[in-house]
Amino acid sequence: METVIILVFVFGYLAITLEHSIKIDKLIPALVMMAISWALISLGIDSFPNWFDSAKHALVDNFPALGHEAKMHLMEETLLHHLGKTAEILVFLLGAMTIVEIIDYFDGFSTIKNFIKTKKKSKILWIFCGLAFVLSAIIDNLTATIVLISILQKIVKDRNVRIWYAGLIIIAANAGGAFSPIGDVTTTMLWIGKKVSTGHLFGYLLLPSLICMLVPTIIASFLPAFKGNLESQEEDTNKPKSRFSGSMLYLGLGAIVFVPIFKMVTHLPPYVGMMLSLGVVAIFAEIYSSSKFSLTEMDGGESQAHAHHSPVHHSLSKIELPSILFFLGILMAVAALESLGTLFLFADSLQTSVPMLGTELHHSGVSDLVVILLGIGSAVIDNVPLVAASLGMFSEPMDNELWHFIAYSAGTGGSMLIIGSAAGVVAMGMEKIDFFWYFKKISWLALVGFLAGTLVFFWNRTLF
Repeated sequence: METVIILVFVFGYLAITLEHSIKIDKLIPALVMMAISWALISLGIDSFPNWFDSAKHALVDNFPALGHEAKMHLMEETLLHHLGKTAEILVFLLGAMTIVEIIDYFDGFSTIKNFIKTKKKSKILWIFCGLAFVLSAIIDNLTATIVLISILQKIVKDRNVRIWYAGLIIIAANAGGAFSPIGDVTTTMLWIGKKVSTGHLFGYLLLPSLICMLVPTIIASFLPAFKGNLESQEEDTNKPKSRFSGSMLYLGLGAIVFVPIFKMVTHLPPYVGMMLSLGVVAIFAEIYSSSKFSLTEMDGGESQAHAHHSPVHHSLSKIELPSILFFLGILMAVAALESLGTLFLFADSLQTSVPMLGTELHHSGVSDLVVILLGIGSAVIDNVPLVAASLGMFSEPMDNELWHFIAYSAGTGGSMLIIGSAAGVVAMGMEKIDFFWYFKKISWLALVGFLAGTLVFFWNRTLF
């Protein structure tokens, strides 16, 4: 039965990657493989030799000896646990995307658009990659990607050019999230699990993460896609401009930045802070909406109706629900593999079968090659269960360089495939980026950056 579930995942994964060839939206195979995987688990619960308790990050002791009812109860609890964790991400994502759409409703991104005077493609690349690196460390790589691609859509109208920028934003956002305790979900897991401290995380990973972003950006700036200038965009002079565009931009971005602060103060999950931020932004949006446009004397019922339309309802109607459902399907499908202990046992067998090649960690018996393969594996399988497996598998003390190397590898390795990270999945949904286009054009840049950062990490840890 376990083999059948793995095959379902593999075929579903292939259907997602071949979305444009088979003409089936990626959310369909994601939802189907999620539902079938959990159905097979329910039907064959008595035949599985292992069960992974995600809440405790460990395999359940003597699982085969449990009764059928106990196993079913454990499966229901595990399913509910994964649904809760996935829902946290989806609700957070919904809040962030709604705030972004509210900002756009008030033409807020035109303020940033006006700041960027240059038309040179390479300069715009550096601006966005720099912003992605910094913002992802402050507000997390997922939110940073949403915000920056939303801004990018206002500045670069040609989608064929824009997806190149989106690809480099994914690399930069994942690199920036790796060295911050709130920048990436896997780094946050290690931080909350008391495996890394904030000070050592910055010390170990700031320079490797920076190199991981700089090297691909430098190489990309010489590629034909970033040569020359952007085509001049004709401004839509008939579109009414909002008097509150600047205010809503700063309020919206400030509300998003507030989320990690709220988390640190209250120790509540980030989605709670995001809902508070959305509520505050929505209050001001409703107040401003009655006088949204500066051209109040404009004729035409359509413009007047738009001005009095609820900005929150309008923004929610523009949310990409297919992306949300795809996210639900892919995360819950990976959760099924995790629950069977498949990923845990894979990581365990990797540790025992891979020889102690390369430079070994100073205070650890774990080969660097294992952690590098863990990073490459996070591009194929979600990095969250891989890091969860490492938490239960390795027993090194807090701030051992192993944990920091895992944080770097899992955080940046996902950039190698577009569905290897939350930032990539969101960008794929927002820009309809083809899996194989990303694989051919961007993956090699992400690999070069990952390896360059790895070499810098090896050098950097000798200083500690």
